[in-house]
Amino acid sequence: MSEPRVELSSELPGVPNAFQHLWTPHRLVYIQHGQQPADHECPFCLAVNKSDEESLIVYRGKTAYALLNLYPYNSGHLLVCPYRHISTYDLATPEEVAEIGEITQQAMRVLSKVSGAHGFNLGMNQGEVAGAGIAAHLHQHIVPRWRNDANFFPIIAETKALPRLLGEVREQIAQSWSSVS
Repeated sequence: MSEPRVELSSELPGVPNAFQHLWTPHRLVYIQHGQQPADHECPFCLAVNKSDEESLIVYRGKTAYALLNLYPYNSGHLLVCPYRHISTYDLATPEEVAEIGEITQQAMRVLSKVSGAHGFNLGMNQGEVAGAGIAAHLHQHIVPRWRNDANFFPIIAETKALPRLLGEVREQIAQSWSSVS
């Protein structure tokens, strides 16, 4: 396999932009043949029937809950999911939408306090074609960010440096959840 090629936007045809392009043809297999679980194997549906520690849940609400991402982009990367197995945001009830928003706000406050996050990436990938790893169950990502947290590990070494274990992070977030306002 050849080395990934980084192209400068100034070298590309068309209107130059601020993006640098990293060509990753090895990802085509994943894109064309997404690895979606069957509905009865949905990890978000299965998680709520396990202990919080085992499923990495940090908070359980009435219609939605928050858990750590098993494959985090950064330490403290949380997911907010409705209990109901629905695939897109437009299928959520007004109560679910409100609670997902409330949980997201509280998660940001907690992560700011316990990890000193300087900012956040929030997002929902709706559908397999949009990049949802689990397309059948709605979930929102909350990724804490810090100044200077980017490096070349993920690109060059296909490695992400995570300074804390998931269990430690889950415990600290869960313990701080109700005390942060």
